[in-house]
Amino acid sequence: MAGGESIVRTGASAITARGWGWRHAGRRAPAVQGLDLDIRAGERVLLLGASGAGKSTLLHGIAGVLGGDEDGESIGELLVDGRRPSAGRGRSGLVLQDPDAQVVMARVGDDVAFGLENLAVPRDDIWPRVRRALAAVGLDLPLEHSTAELSGGQRQRLALAGVLAMRPGLILLDEPTANLDPEGVRDVRDAVAAVADETGATLVVIEHRVSVWLPVVDRVVVLDRAGSGGVLADGAPAEVLASRRTELLDGGVWLPDELPWQPPAPAHGASALLTGAALSIGRTPSLPVREHIQLTADAGRILAIAGPNGVGKSTLALTMAGLLPPLGGTLEASDALAAGLRPQPSKWRSRDLLARIGTVFQNPEHQFLTGSVRAELEVGPRALKLSERERRERVDELLTALRLEHLAGANPFTLSGGEKRRLSVATAIATRPRLLVLDEPTFGQDATTWRELAKLLVGLRDDGVGIVAVTHDEAFVEAVADRRFDLGDALPAHASTPAGEGAA
Repeated sequence: MAGGESIVRTGASAITARGWGWRHAGRRAPAVQGLDLDIRAGERVLLLGASGAGKSTLLHGIAGVLGGDEDGESIGELLVDGRRPSAGRGRSGLVLQDPDAQVVMARVGDDVAFGLENLAVPRDDIWPRVRRALAAVGLDLPLEHSTAELSGGQRQRLALAGVLAMRPGLILLDEPTANLDPEGVRDVRDAVAAVADETGATLVVIEHRVSVWLPVVDRVVVLDRAGSGGVLADGAPAEVLASRRTELLDGGVWLPDELPWQPPAPAHGASALLTGAALSIGRTPSLPVREHIQLTADAGRILAIAGPNGVGKSTLALTMAGLLPPLGGTLEASDALAAGLRPQPSKWRSRDLLARIGTVFQNPEHQFLTGSVRAELEVGPRALKLSERERRERVDELLTALRLEHLAGANPFTLSGGEKRRLSVATAIATRPRLLVLDEPTFGQDATTWRELAKLLVGLRDDGVGIVAVTHDEAFVEAVADRRFDLGDALPAHASTPAGEGAA
């Protein structure tokens, strides 16, 4: 692979930060400040820190994609191989926290080939590298498969394949396994490690779950809390985790085998809110992805929907939320949820859904409508025509509960990934629906914000709210879910025999 060899020979990249910081336009406080850091060429660094500490901002700065003066203010110095990062684009490969933001082509193969073509890799080398990268991340799909039909986890694999195919001198990964099933997490980590071994590339990866990447990194860097600035801890993984354990726990870092919270069991009985029988789901009427699904969402219970990437979990969530019609079978709300409406949620008006079923999409940005966090939280209560006092009380309560009060005036699109997720959950809760349908509710959370989000959901459960959560977060399932439904056990479309509900 001649094209590949030319990239390998460029060598790994080194990173230097001296008093570096970045303040987003329109924000008073910097996202990062006072950072002094040296990462040597070829090092493999796990970057940790509390949600909102500026980890993603730092990664974007290293990649040279933070933007110009109109996007924010840069302070101090940040260099890659002795140059400004924007001068060396193509030297680094960045996988964003939001994989949707990196899909640029209509077909899977073309999307992975896009970066190679921009690097002028010889044509004869491009497609072998595309196929190899797709195989490495476990995305076993035809090259002509539509990118629009990929699940969130599949898009995450696609984004990583595009970076690995380029064989950059610097691999930058922002929560690269957050939307993956457990097997996919291992596949992706091992694929990254293999490319780093082969090319000698420098690796910087952000991941809240420390145990995933410990086998392949040689250094841990912990950023201090947002506003404090600088580095909280830096060193060999075992040394940092052992000597700074208390500080790391206080900073929200997920330590290996730590479960932040174990809630009590529900104190009251359950009653059905939504029942699916012989249910078929899909986004195109003639193309169901799963059939003969039997499941129930109960008041006062948390139902976790699990399963491998691509089996239709998000499609099932949207169907249960009334945003997609069933393709077969029935999905009916109880009298307690329907409250005088027809029992099929997909036939309700948006205003009817607002106070009955709250929905959190897999991508939080898909549901942001306003220019500030406070205004975002007021959208639902305003639509319900609540008084100004009621709106203010609800919004203030949610801002405090989810640690967003200091961001009340910030633009939602400038928040960190974890902050966006908490905001999207808060917007669904603000209308106080009887049923919540959440797609990856704990994505991007540190241990502290995970615990607070879990406590909030369990409190809603104990108040009689039914909660359905699509998740790959086994800690969430173990600690919080009352029942588990494995969609991978349900019948794929066009199979011959029905399958029942997953294990409780």
